[in-house]
Amino acid sequence: MIRKPLALACAIAAAPAIAETPQVATDIAPVHSLVAMVMGDLGTPDLIVTPGASPHTYALRPSQARALQNADLVVWVGPELTPWLSKPLASLSDSASELALLKVDGLELLEFRDHFEGAEGEADHGHDAHDHEEHEHDGHDHADHDHDDHDHADHDHDEHDHEEHNHDEHAEHDHAQGGHHHEGTDPHAWLDPEIARAWLAAIAAELAELDPDNADTYATNAASADKALEELESRMTGELESLGSIEFVTLHDAFQYFEHRFDVHSTGAVSLGDAADPGPARLTQFRERVTAGGLSCAFAEPQFDTRLLDAMLDGQGIEIKTLDPLGSALQPGPALYPQLLEEMADTIVSCAKS
Repeated sequence: MIRKPLALACAIAAAPAIAETPQVATDIAPVHSLVAMVMGDLGTPDLIVTPGASPHTYALRPSQARALQNADLVVWVGPELTPWLSKPLASLSDSASELALLKVDGLELLEFRDHFEGAEGEADHGHDAHDHEEHEHDGHDHADHDHDDHDHADHDHDEHDHEEHNHDEHAEHDHAQGGHHHEGTDPHAWLDPEIARAWLAAIAAELAELDPDNADTYATNAASADKALEELESRMTGELESLGSIEFVTLHDAFQYFEHRFDVHSTGAVSLGDAADPGPARLTQFRERVTAGGLSCAFAEPQFDTRLLDAMLDGQGIEIKTLDPLGSALQPGPALYPQLLEEMADTIVSCAKS
């Protein structure tokens, strides 16, 4: 098994904390981890999407809305992953900066794919998908509020405003998904460590512009993290290459950047890359792929209900394992991103050997 590089966080250059470093807010835990690597001891970014929740649909809590409002810099993947975040970002003060990582120059971005070319009926189910995810999100959100009672109690009015605001955003998201949810750029690009390394440099440059006194520290931290990720990628490549051919299916087609980088390939997904509910034609084609045989295992995600995948695999004797592209069970911070990659690699290795 690949050993986790716990030294990665220690490899980041330490620097004395000062009061005037930028306040940074990030969307998802992997991006938060990359920003934390670059900031080092200079500061700690805020995380907007609670671990365990789906980033595709999310309702801001009051404390998270305040983190956005107070941020000097917001680093996010982009509206391709979190369309609901566009309006809150548009309302930020003119002095706030924004770094949409998918817009960084020179990235090898991938388009949404469909394992089953010619599948019909997908575009009609965007609204159902949203309802399904919103229901799941409610469970996470209630749990989150249990851990943040002081925010809930002290800011009922603010929360009400944000919930109304998000209702409008969700309606727009439904409309967008309803027509073309399977087209455009696949936003799960953080699962390619080479893209993540490019993001480190972009984050360092943005922070240096806001905080020129610490530009050298940001650059040093980014270079240290870049080197550690390069070494990690090399080790993971060797481990995954040794598997030979492996065939698996997934619940949600979120992993093609990882597959592309490490030359492992899924042969089907129940849902497309935005986790929209599949139509009947897609379910039929997925079931045909499963019954054709030759699969090593199937992968679910902790953010999504597995009942549909269970039904598709019923009677086939295929083991379901969990891949977590968001690191929802990991401690947020600089060590999360490399641990996330390694846990995914370890899970795929265990699939091949089971």
